[in-house]
Amino acid sequence: QNDVKDLQRMAAYVQQKYSLSKVNTFCTGMSNGGEMCYLLAYSNQTTFKAVASIAGLTMLWMYKNLEAPRPIPLFEVHGTQDHVSEWWGNLKEDGSWGKYMPVPQAVNYWVAKDRCTYESKDTISSINSDKGHQIIRHKYLNGKDGCEVWLYEVVGAPHCWHTADLDTGEEVWNFFRRYVK
Repeated sequence: QNDVKDLQRMAAYVQQKYSLSKVNTFCTGMSNGGEMCYLLAYSNQTTFKAVASIAGLTMLWMYKNLEAPRPIPLFEVHGTQDHVSEWWGNLKEDGSWGKYMPVPQAVNYWVAKDRCTYESKDTISSINSDKGHQIIRHKYLNGKDGCEVWLYEVVGAPHCWHTADLDTGEEVWNFFRRYVK
């Protein structure tokens, strides 16, 4: 939880130093940074309005020991052939950095927490038409306080930022800008 407080302090410092908005603050990260996004979502913090995890995980200890205090918009982009942060999770002790949830189950926690009542599902084309991966876009909508949960399932993709298949930064911004006030 010290990491959460440190990120809140860093955000406050940057907001003050550069005269940035205190209400339009978001967090994204890849891999361990994505896990930090999940921890922020589970934490009792109000600094970050929405989070976007790229190839991140929900550690089993988070799921078992923490109860998210409020709905929060969440976006996950994850490859189904990610062998670092496995799509189907790792619930056994096998020498990795700890047990973690399958991505669909972790995302479904937020669908329920945010009380989303509608799923939109479609397939979008990779920007790399020759060798790109299929992207199944799951959007869970009509959540409490306007919260949505998005999951981009990049079929067959490894552990990466997914720039070979989509403009990930632009997709993250498309998600975040829904919550700008």
